[in-house]
Amino acid sequence: MLAIVPRRVDDPSGVTAEPTLEDLLQQVATGDRTAFAGLYDRTAPRLFGLVKRLLRDHAQSEEVTQEVFLEIWQNAPRYDPSKGGAIAWMLTMAHRRAVDRVRASQASRDRDSRVGIRDYQPEFDSVAERVEVVIESDRVKRALDRLTELQREAVSLAYFGGYSHSEVAALLHIPIGTVKTRLRDGMIRLRDEMGVVS
Repeated sequence: MLAIVPRRVDDPSGVTAEPTLEDLLQQVATGDRTAFAGLYDRTAPRLFGLVKRLLRDHAQSEEVTQEVFLEIWQNAPRYDPSKGGAIAWMLTMAHRRAVDRVRASQASRDRDSRVGIRDYQPEFDSVAERVEVVIESDRVKRALDRLTELQREAVSLAYFGGYSHSEVAALLHIPIGTVKTRLRDGMIRLRDEMGVVS
Protein backbone atom coordinates (compact mmCIF):
# COMPACT_ATOMS: atom_id res chain seq x y z
CA MET A 1 0.00 0.00 0.00
CA LEU A 2 1.36 3.41 -0.96
CA ALA A 3 1.47 6.24 1.52
CA ILE A 4 -0.17 9.57 0.80
CA VAL A 5 2.51 11.85 -0.54
CA PRO A 6 1.96 15.39 0.72
CA ARG A 7 2.10 18.15 -1.84
CA ARG A 8 5.12 20.37 -1.32
CA VAL A 9 4.59 24.06 -0.66
CA ASP A 10 7.15 26.60 -1.79
CA ASP A 11 7.87 27.60 1.77
CA PRO A 12 11.43 28.14 3.01
CA SER A 13 10.50 26.54 6.32
CA GLY A 14 10.03 23.23 4.49
CA VAL A 15 6.44 22.84 5.73
CA THR A 16 4.34 20.44 3.70
CA ALA A 17 0.64 20.93 3.11
CA GLU A 18 -2.13 18.39 3.03
CA PRO A 19 -2.49 16.77 -0.40
CA THR A 20 -5.18 18.28 -2.59
CA LEU A 21 -8.28 16.29 -3.48
CA GLU A 22 -6.86 16.02 -6.99
CA ASP A 23 -3.64 14.50 -5.54
CA LEU A 24 -5.65 12.03 -3.48
CA LEU A 25 -7.84 11.07 -6.42
CA GLN A 26 -4.80 10.40 -8.59
CA GLN A 27 -3.38 8.18 -5.85
CA VAL A 28 -6.73 6.38 -5.53
CA ALA A 29 -6.47 5.69 -9.27
CA THR A 30 -3.36 3.60 -8.50
CA GLY A 31 -5.28 1.54 -5.91
CA ASP A 32 -4.00 3.45 -2.85
CA ARG A 33 -6.43 2.63 -0.03
CA THR A 34 -4.90 5.14 2.37
CA ALA A 35 -5.46 7.91 -0.15
CA PHE A 36 -9.03 6.67 -0.59
CA ALA A 37 -9.58 6.86 3.18
CA GLY A 38 -8.25 10.42 3.18
CA LEU A 39 -10.45 11.35 0.23
CA TYR A 40 -13.46 9.81 1.96
CA ASP A 41 -12.80 11.67 5.24
CA ARG A 42 -12.51 15.00 3.47
CA THR A 43 -15.45 14.68 1.06
CA ALA A 44 -18.04 12.33 2.60
CA PRO A 45 -19.96 15.02 4.53
CA ARG A 46 -20.31 17.18 1.44
CA LEU A 47 -21.34 14.34 -0.88
CA PHE A 48 -23.76 12.98 1.73
CA GLY A 49 -25.23 16.48 2.17
CA LEU A 50 -25.90 16.82 -1.56
CA VAL A 51 -27.44 13.36 -1.78
CA LYS A 52 -29.60 13.92 1.30
CA ARG A 53 -30.81 17.26 -0.05
CA LEU A 54 -32.12 15.41 -3.10
CA LEU A 55 -33.41 12.22 -1.46
CA ARG A 56 -34.39 13.52 2.01
CA ASP A 57 -34.45 9.94 3.34
CA HIS A 58 -31.45 9.39 5.64
CA ALA A 59 -31.07 5.63 5.08
CA GLN A 60 -31.36 5.92 1.29
CA SER A 61 -28.92 8.84 1.33
CA GLU A 62 -26.36 6.76 3.21
CA GLU A 63 -26.81 3.90 0.74
CA VAL A 64 -26.45 6.14 -2.32
CA THR A 65 -23.40 7.89 -0.84
CA GLN A 66 -21.79 4.49 -0.31
CA GLU A 67 -22.53 3.62 -3.95
CA VAL A 68 -20.96 6.92 -5.03
CA PHE A 69 -17.73 6.15 -3.17
CA LEU A 70 -17.62 2.70 -4.74
CA GLU A 71 -18.03 4.37 -8.13
CA ILE A 72 -15.25 6.85 -7.27
CA TRP A 73 -12.94 3.95 -6.33
CA GLN A 74 -13.72 2.13 -9.57
CA ASN A 75 -13.55 5.17 -11.86
CA ALA A 76 -10.69 7.15 -10.32
CA PRO A 77 -8.36 6.20 -13.23
CA ARG A 78 -10.79 7.98 -15.58
CA TYR A 79 -10.59 11.29 -13.68
CA ASP A 80 -9.00 13.99 -15.86
CA PRO A 81 -7.89 17.05 -13.84
CA SER A 82 -7.77 19.14 -17.03
CA LYS A 83 -11.57 18.87 -17.26
CA GLY A 84 -12.32 20.15 -13.75
CA GLY A 85 -11.63 19.83 -10.06
CA ALA A 86 -11.92 16.59 -8.13
CA ILE A 87 -14.78 17.83 -5.94
CA ALA A 88 -16.82 18.88 -8.99
CA TRP A 89 -16.24 15.46 -10.56
CA MET A 90 -17.35 13.69 -7.37
CA LEU A 91 -20.35 16.00 -6.80
CA THR A 92 -21.51 15.39 -10.37
CA MET A 93 -21.29 11.66 -9.76
CA ALA A 94 -23.24 11.99 -6.48
CA HIS A 95 -25.89 14.21 -8.06
CA ARG A 96 -26.38 11.78 -10.95
CA ARG A 97 -26.70 8.79 -8.58
CA ALA A 98 -29.19 10.62 -6.35
CA VAL A 99 -31.32 11.69 -9.32
CA ASP A 100 -31.27 8.11 -10.62
CA ARG A 101 -32.49 6.91 -7.20
CA VAL A 102 -35.27 9.52 -7.15
CA ARG A 103 -36.40 8.43 -10.61
CA ALA A 104 -36.26 4.75 -9.69
CA SER A 105 -38.24 5.39 -6.49
CA GLN A 106 -40.81 7.43 -8.40
CA ALA A 107 -41.16 4.71 -11.03
CA SER A 108 -41.67 2.13 -8.29
CA ARG A 109 -44.27 4.31 -6.53
CA ASP A 110 -46.05 4.92 -9.83
CA ARG A 111 -46.10 1.18 -10.55
CA ASP A 112 -47.46 0.44 -7.05
CA SER A 113 -50.09 3.14 -7.46
CA ARG A 114 -51.27 1.75 -10.76
CA VAL A 115 -51.56 -1.75 -9.34
CA GLY A 116 -52.94 -0.81 -5.91
CA ILE A 117 -55.60 1.68 -6.88
CA ARG A 118 -56.43 0.60 -10.40
CA ASP A 119 -60.19 0.88 -9.90
CA TYR A 120 -60.27 3.72 -7.41
CA GLN A 121 -61.50 7.01 -8.88
CA PRO A 122 -61.33 9.70 -6.22
CA GLU A 123 -63.19 12.95 -6.68
CA PHE A 124 -60.60 15.39 -7.87
CA ASP A 125 -60.83 18.89 -9.19
CA SER A 126 -57.73 19.20 -11.35
CA VAL A 127 -58.70 22.72 -12.45
CA ALA A 128 -58.84 23.94 -8.85
CA GLU A 129 -55.48 22.33 -8.08
CA ARG A 130 -53.86 23.89 -11.15
CA VAL A 131 -55.25 27.28 -10.15
CA GLU A 132 -53.83 26.84 -6.63
CA VAL A 133 -50.40 25.95 -8.04
CA VAL A 134 -50.44 29.01 -10.31
CA ILE A 135 -51.54 31.29 -7.48
CA GLU A 136 -48.85 29.91 -5.15
CA SER A 137 -46.21 30.21 -7.87
CA ASP A 138 -47.21 33.84 -8.45
CA ARG A 139 -46.97 34.53 -4.70
CA VAL A 140 -43.43 33.12 -4.63
CA LYS A 141 -42.42 35.15 -7.72
CA ARG A 142 -43.83 38.36 -6.22
CA ALA A 143 -42.06 37.65 -2.92
CA LEU A 144 -38.76 37.00 -4.76
CA ASP A 145 -39.20 40.27 -6.67
CA ARG A 146 -39.35 42.11 -3.34
CA LEU A 147 -35.88 40.89 -2.37
CA THR A 148 -32.84 42.97 -3.17
CA GLU A 149 -31.01 41.95 -6.36
CA LEU A 150 -28.14 40.54 -4.27
CA GLN A 151 -30.46 38.52 -2.00
CA ARG A 152 -32.47 37.19 -4.95
CA GLU A 153 -29.28 36.09 -6.71
CA ALA A 154 -27.98 34.21 -3.64
CA VAL A 155 -31.37 32.61 -2.86
CA SER A 156 -31.88 31.54 -6.48
CA LEU A 157 -28.46 29.88 -6.66
CA ALA A 158 -28.69 28.17 -3.26
CA TYR A 159 -32.32 27.03 -3.18
CA PHE A 160 -33.29 26.73 -6.82
CA GLY A 161 -29.86 25.96 -8.26
CA GLY A 162 -28.87 23.51 -5.51
CA TYR A 163 -25.46 25.11 -4.88
CA SER A 164 -23.76 24.97 -1.48
CA HIS A 165 -22.81 28.16 0.35
CA SER A 166 -19.18 27.84 -0.71
CA GLU A 167 -20.19 27.19 -4.34
CA VAL A 168 -22.42 30.30 -4.31
CA ALA A 169 -19.50 32.30 -2.86
CA ALA A 170 -17.23 31.07 -5.65
CA LEU A 171 -19.81 31.79 -8.36
CA LEU A 172 -20.46 35.32 -7.09
CA HIS A 173 -16.82 36.01 -6.12
CA ILE A 174 -17.77 37.05 -2.58
CA PRO A 175 -16.85 35.77 0.91
CA ILE A 176 -18.90 32.87 2.26
CA GLY A 177 -19.98 35.01 5.23
CA THR A 178 -21.55 37.48 2.83
CA VAL A 179 -23.41 34.63 1.12
CA LYS A 180 -24.76 33.39 4.45
CA THR A 181 -25.88 36.91 5.41
CA ARG A 182 -27.65 37.42 2.08
CA LEU A 183 -29.35 34.05 2.32
CA ARG A 184 -30.44 34.59 5.92
CA ASP A 185 -31.78 38.09 5.22
CA GLY A 186 -33.40 36.96 1.97
CA MET A 187 -35.14 33.99 3.61
CA ILE A 188 -36.41 36.16 6.49
CA ARG A 189 -37.80 38.63 4.00
CA LEU A 190 -39.35 35.84 1.90
CA ARG A 191 -40.96 34.35 4.99
CA ASP A 192 -42.43 37.76 5.89
CA GLU A 193 -43.62 38.40 2.32
CA MET A 194 -45.25 34.96 2.12
CA GLY A 195 -46.89 35.38 5.54
CA VAL A 196 -45.26 32.23 6.91
CA VAL A 197 -45.47 31.93 10.68
CA SER A 198 -42.24 30.61 12.20
